[in-house]
Amino acid sequence: MPETTTDPTFADGHGAAEDPFIAPVAMEDDPDELFPGDRGTLDPEVRRVLVHVLQRRFLSADGNRAEWRLLLEHQQIIESRMHDLYLRLVVDQGRGLAYKQQVRSDEFEVPILLKDSPYNRTETLVLVHLRTVFQRESAAGESAPRIDVEDVEQTVLSYLTDADGSTARQQKAIRAALDRLDREGVIDEESSGRYRISSLVEVVLSAEKLAELRAWLRHRTDTADAEKEAGR
Repeated sequence: MPETTTDPTFADGHGAAEDPFIAPVAMEDDPDELFPGDRGTLDPEVRRVLVHVLQRRFLSADGNRAEWRLLLEHQQIIESRMHDLYLRLVVDQGRGLAYKQQVRSDEFEVPILLKDSPYNRTETLVLVHLRTVFQRESAAGESAPRIDVEDVEQTVLSYLTDADGSTARQQKAIRAALDRLDREGVIDEESSGRYRISSLVEVVLSAEKLAELRAWLRHRTDTADAEKEAGR
């Protein structure tokens, strides 16, 4: 009895390959599937840029040149994916920054994905000083303003009171504020205690908000001075 074969090249008895079924491809041999059940359609590098924007506070052209180029090349599809999540992509090419914003509407209910993490009082005071220095130095032609921790402490301590704790406690709070802003990319610690101020500070604290906070600080200072005079 002749031996039976399942080789598809002999399926029609004439050596022609006419198997109507496509042989399954192992996942590791399928370049379009990155993980089991993957239904994504974006190229791997574009996915990484999308995740980068979602994970971090911002994407910098200077610090992430390859990702920035991919973002601009695929901006429309990345925006589309973010809009599905009720997020807005902001690309500020002048400052070389891209970041996300939560879409909000009074006309329909929007599920909130991004949770606000407000700055505390000390962090706000540090931000005001950084924004003021950035504005002043940029106007003078400095492209990358820098500041020392001692300068920050000297200014911010002048606005704190005994109610904020001892000087040591206040200094610790200021250092913690600088650490948070460093993690968020508002500043970059180039060496111990010396920071480069990023243009992101203008996004975090707009000119209008800066003016409002400065007026509040002036009012507090004037009130404190008046109370001291009255107590003499």
